[in-house]
Amino acid sequence: MRQNIKLVTVKSEIAAGTRGAGLGVDAMIVASLTKQSSFFAEHSIVGVEDVNNVLLKENRFPYAKYADGVKIVLDRVAATTASVMDEGSFPVVLAGDHSTAAGTISGIKKANPEKRLGVVWIDAHGDLHSPYTTPSGNMHGMPLAMVSGSDNIAQQVNTLDEETIAQWEAIKNTGIRGAKITPEDIVFVAVRDTEGPEEVFMKEHGIKNFSVEEVRKEGVKTIAARVLERLQDCDIIYVSFDVDSMDSSISMGTGTPVANGLTVEEAKDLNALLVQSPKVCAWEIVEVNPTLDKGNTMAENAFDILSNTVEVLKNSKELAPPLMMA
Repeated sequence: MRQNIKLVTVKSEIAAGTRGAGLGVDAMIVASLTKQSSFFAEHSIVGVEDVNNVLLKENRFPYAKYADGVKIVLDRVAATTASVMDEGSFPVVLAGDHSTAAGTISGIKKANPEKRLGVVWIDAHGDLHSPYTTPSGNMHGMPLAMVSGSDNIAQQVNTLDEETIAQWEAIKNTGIRGAKITPEDIVFVAVRDTEGPEEVFMKEHGIKNFSVEEVRKEGVKTIAARVLERLQDCDIIYVSFDVDSMDSSISMGTGTPVANGLTVEEAKDLNALLVQSPKVCAWEIVEVNPTLDKGNTMAENAFDILSNTVEVLKNSKELAPPLMMA
């Protein structure tokens, strides 16, 4: 399965607060050409059709912006991910805004309904908001709430109309009905920009965040081992890598850059170590936005991480004892 990598491209950006993430996949392709790499010619690619044209229309859902379009894209991503896994391939997802990760997770669960799924979320943000708690209404801040079925009503700040509630309930049932993961099976790395409702939720459910400071103090290898240890009771694991987990000094080529993040090398090593675990069944990279960049810097760094991660996936052994230690 790991030798049979399939790239899934998702050029959707309707859930982001700024425009341009839909161009991230092509920016990474340009980066590969700049580096004279044949990476994209060497791998099978399946594209998921976007509905970015909805951005030309008026948004009807202030606390779940373009929710009707988001639902369409999530359905398509879930179906594609499940199909790739059912055929025995390993999905490597290249996406625009991070909301589509909910589609990936839903697809993994659809293909593995009896398996307990853990999530490694490498990101500057918690992405645990629901329409009830969101300060912006941008749904790329909601994918983990979508797949865990979490409204976080106790921290509610917004009053929703019936149509928004109906759209949100439909989104939570993407792929298969009900929650795909439990919050306790989420592990954060490098999260450093959260709001009050998310922080309360994280504390209530014991969601561990390995800070950038911990990564520096303990080393990437130790952190990777500790991440996997926390998910040891899960049958399978999905790793989601948002490029804004990296420090904003590296590049501003992402929608919501945050200071004090990972270096490129730390991000590269962390992803490479994590995917050596035989439990990892899918990997995703998101939120490259070349319209906010100079010289395609972020896309070039993202491509280096992408190509290295895939190379490790193809060459990793069935067992990875060094990473399964306590």
